[in-house]
Amino acid sequence: QVQLVESGGGLVQAGGSLRLSCAASGRTFSSYPMGWFRQAPGKEREFVSAISWSGTTTGYADSVKGRFTISRDNAKNTAYLQMNSLKPEDTAVYYCAARAAHWGSRWYEAEDEYDYWGQGTQVTVSP
Repeated sequence: QVQLVESGGGLVQAGGSLRLSCAASGRTFSSYPMGWFRQAPGKEREFVSAISWSGTTTGYADSVKGRFTISRDNAKNTAYLQMNSLKPEDTAVYYCAARAAHWGSRWYEAEDEYDYWGQGTQVTVSP
């Protein structure tokens, strides 16, 4: 079983930055592709970014491309989401997710491709 704990959320003004962290339990973190998703009030959860188990490949939603950067530190069992140039429309609860199996160095975009989820961290961007 894997437990994921997000941190780093908060309130920030538009144009500001935040770095989210996702700390994972378990010794096999380094083999898990990771993803970040978000859910805004009244909306469905959506894909934000993902990274392969090795960290060599990454993917982003068009809405965050060029502003957000995903990374991982397998020695620390932690994945990160650096969010720059934040906009009010980035306001949401952000969730990290882990996939128990991987194929090559691909990343995964669909929610049902992930096996483990964190509880989420709130990000609020004021105008």
